[in-house]
Amino acid sequence: MYKTNNYKKLKFRSNKERINYFLKLFNKEDKVLVLIWADPDALACALALKRILQNKVEKVDISNVNEIVRLNNQLMVDVLKIPLVKFSQELLEIYNKFILVDSQPTHREEFKNIKFTAVIDHHPFTEGWEAEYVDIRPNYGAVSTILFEYLKTLKIKPSVYLATALIYGIKIDTDNFVRSANPHDVIAFQKLYKHMNKYLLNKIEGHHIRRSELKYFKMALDQLKFQKGKIFVYIGKILNTDILVVIADFLSKIYDTSWVFVGGEFKKNLIIIIRCDGYRKDAGKLAKKLFKGIGLAGGHREKARAEIPFSNLNLESEKFDTKDLIKLFEKYFKYKDERKKS
Repeated sequence: MYKTNNYKKLKFRSNKERINYFLKLFNKEDKVLVLIWADPDALACALALKRILQNKVEKVDISNVNEIVRLNNQLMVDVLKIPLVKFSQELLEIYNKFILVDSQPTHREEFKNIKFTAVIDHHPFTEGWEAEYVDIRPNYGAVSTILFEYLKTLKIKPSVYLATALIYGIKIDTDNFVRSANPHDVIAFQKLYKHMNKYLLNKIEGHHIRRSELKYFKMALDQLKFQKGKIFVYIGKILNTDILVVIADFLSKIYDTSWVFVGGEFKKNLIIIIRCDGYRKDAGKLAKKLFKGIGLAGGHREKARAEIPFSNLNLESEKFDTKDLIKLFEKYFKYKDERKKS
């Protein structure tokens, strides 16, 4: 068992050595559950792990802990025929080994009490958990790239569905190579491209929002406040948190915008989606610095997310608005501005 404070000691001289170590953790009698917070990168990676382990264990299934409500993600599951088992506590009794991909145990409450055999991720490293096998590469734009390297090392030719899923995972997490990409991501994309189907990909990418969600864009534009290159928006109660991501990504494309903060209320929690250009900025560090002690927070340089119970903020959700969202960040930016002047 490798604790997180010494996982870097687990060194491998090659991908082959790494993957051999990984595979030795499983045997024919094992029932393996791959756990994910379902988004394109996680879905693609889970599908790849299912392919890698399908003939090496008794059974391997994929379980999502979140409701999949974003239209693109629903289309990905349907079009690419990704088999999912909705997570419940009863599954922990059925399966004997668990893999977490595109996340870490500290990221979600649902993951914290599970003994993971393996954790494969590309988010900045967190502490306070352990696993027998750990593969965390924050310099990779997508975990799909890491799983492509596993497949390549094992000489497994991905199916059309799997290749298309991995391509989509890379495209989404690197924002089409605009952010957070490295040469490994580019190579993976090039190698997978000849195996994928562009028509299947177009079916997934071609639709982003439902007509019923257009009202949130109107609310966002009505509530939007712009301050020194920063956009702040709070749109109140929402039926799913993914609409905040869609709005934040849209607003981040506005010229002369360096930061975007989009908030909403979901199940008595304040959800904040953060976007920035990543140049001398770090959205993940900002989220952790401000909210780690009172909620779940973290992410990458350009993208981050925070979930804070309103009860921890000593604020009434019914009265919360965009001005209150600004107040949560103004001390941080005031401090940064004062440091620049000094």
